[in-house]
Amino acid sequence: MAEGLPVTVTITKVVKESPGVTTVFFDREFESCIGQFVMVWVEGTDEIPMALSYKNAITIQRVGDATTRLVAMKPGEKLGIRGPFGNGFRLHGKILAISGGAGTAPLLRVGLECPDVTFLMGARTADELIFHKMLTEKCDVRVATDDGSAGFHGYVAGLLDEISLDEYDTIVVCGPDPMMRSVLSVLQKRSSLEKSQFSMHRYMKCGVGVCGSCCMDPDGLCVCRDGPIFSGLSLQNSELGKYHRNAAGLKEK
Repeated sequence: MAEGLPVTVTITKVVKESPGVTTVFFDREFESCIGQFVMVWVEGTDEIPMALSYKNAITIQRVGDATTRLVAMKPGEKLGIRGPFGNGFRLHGKILAISGGAGTAPLLRVGLECPDVTFLMGARTADELIFHKMLTEKCDVRVATDDGSAGFHGYVAGLLDEISLDEYDTIVVCGPDPMMRSVLSVLQKRSSLEKSQFSMHRYMKCGVGVCGSCCMDPDGLCVCRDGPIFSGLSLQNSELGKYHRNAAGLKEK
């Protein structure tokens, strides 16, 4: 692609994964490491960061103007894609994947492409579990729902009580910040942080570490340039799960 410019792609298929989550496929594959992200330009609306759930697709949770426009798009419409950007997961050995809600999407390829994976999947209700059937065909999947409508009744971190962490070489985590903070706390207590990696999500304007909108306290690391994958050890004293940031990068508790 021309340096810094998005590649135009055509939407080929739109799949509704759950009441609030949609996958949009396009006519080009982007070679990427599992965990990298792209900047998605929606003409006339905004450009936002999205993880690649497949090499040719993004999975969207409707939360704002750009995502609302994205989930309403139809095959034949166009998007602009910049990237992939950032680092990916460092995957080896036996893998434990832990996801919450739409955080299953950035971990999907771990379950589909890696040979020895246990997948802990959390959601508010059974209807909000995404990629469940597909993943159960590839790996050992265990489910938690907040309302008890499927699997364990409670948060996904509760499933760790049934897991021997010593059996795993790599632990990967993605989901809402409070969920990831609770998982980080469990891993810290059980001396497993050194083999954990967390996929962080922040609002970004540039995707390459220039604008600073995705910087994290206390070290000033940029999610786009230094992440989006961070070791659990590096997040122990970070802002993860303590407060949110708005589109201007300002703290919101």
